[in-house]
Amino acid sequence: MTFRTTMRTLLAAGVLLAGAVGQAQAQDKGGPIKMVVPFGAGTTTDTVARVVGEALGKALQQPVIVDNRAGAGGSTGSDLVAKSAPDGRTLVMGTVGTHAINAALFSKLPYDPMRDFAPVAFVGYTPTLLVVAADSPIKSLKDLAQAAAKPQGVTFASAGNGTSGHLAGELLAQRLGGKMIHVPFKEGAMALTGVIASQVDFMFYHPAAVMPQIKAGKLRALGASGAARSAAASDVPTLMEQGIADFDLVAWFMLYAPAATPAATLAQLRTAGATALAQPEVMAKLREQGIESRPMRAEEMQPFNKIELGKWAGLVKRSVAQVD
Repeated sequence: MTFRTTMRTLLAAGVLLAGAVGQAQAQDKGGPIKMVVPFGAGTTTDTVARVVGEALGKALQQPVIVDNRAGAGGSTGSDLVAKSAPDGRTLVMGTVGTHAINAALFSKLPYDPMRDFAPVAFVGYTPTLLVVAADSPIKSLKDLAQAAAKPQGVTFASAGNGTSGHLAGELLAQRLGGKMIHVPFKEGAMALTGVIASQVDFMFYHPAAVMPQIKAGKLRALGASGAARSAAASDVPTLMEQGIADFDLVAWFMLYAPAATPAATLAQLRTAGATALAQPEVMAKLREQGIESRPMRAEEMQPFNKIELGKWAGLVKRSVAQVD
């Protein structure tokens, strides 16, 4: 083989190799990203994930596929992502439940909310509304306190033991005093029906679900659980405005990747996440779910998560709620 023939062969091989690498890179960039939703289809978390996933896909120029993996209060899907390859291909739409409450609620949680995840984007938060049936004799917090002070006390509904609605009710019982009996339901919609039918006295639930019932004259809101009024119900004063000290409980959503995801990949995801969440149409769709935006820098997300873990752990402990 002559020198010229050898060089031609090497050059041809180099071209083929470069083409193969380029094709692999193109496939890698064009492959789908899986966003795990640790709850069922049709839930608020699922709706939020689909809104964010579509916008994130546009920002990354890659498809984002929503994968519902419900079970164990969101722990099943969250654990799946915690143990996934840290390549930026698998994310989870985490919630106050999966990444704050569950750590104290489950005696054997299969993942660590802080150690096993890297925050990508804080999606937003929503205060819950304290609601009673429209024809309830309880028309104010004062009425509620007086009813709770009676021997029979009052009852409050939730979507289950250890949910944010349950723990908000426990905190209210601590702040107002009296007797407040928790009545857990299998899901939030069933609990809300129980309140509308006056089978249960009150509950805390998110604005997207209760506002249509309030407008239809079936429910009455007595207060909001956050430090500020809900944008979806700006005429409803917060419990803190009404004299209940230190009552700031909100549900929230945060997008996470596995902890060992490379810094460069995380930076790309975080930039795309910030771009997606800043889109006016995305913000409008989230507001329809009662979710309010709160821009949060990357370095703020883990400290926020740590504070939330401590806050909800204290409430779980005082409520004596635990899942084996």
